[in-house]
Amino acid sequence: MYFRSAKKSAGDVSLSETIESDGDGGSLCLMDVVCLEDDMLDRISKSELAETVNRLICNLLDEREAEIIRLRYGLGGGAPKTQREVAQLCSISRSYVSRIEKKALQKLKGELQKEL
Repeated sequence: MYFRSAKKSAGDVSLSETIESDGDGGSLCLMDVVCLEDDMLDRISKSELAETVNRLICNLLDEREAEIIRLRYGLGGGAPKTQREVAQLCSISRSYVSRIEKKALQKLKGELQKEL
């Protein structure tokens, strides 16, 4: 009995097992390597989603809708702006910014649901 259970767990590896040690006493464990990979996959996924959203903004929305979405959410490197700030920049009312934003987000949501 003991030998069967020992054989089953013989291939098990602990995430805290040391892979490499340097001369200063620091060590690299398996968990460090696995966490780096998960982070990379997450960044790639976010990058692909950002590219998809940017493409949809360019292809799906008209100029005014695209500009308002970019300003409101800080896309393209700018800081996100309030509806009031966007209204001042575009010389329109805040309520009109709200309506345009809502319509544009509905368009984007519909297309993203189709693609994902």
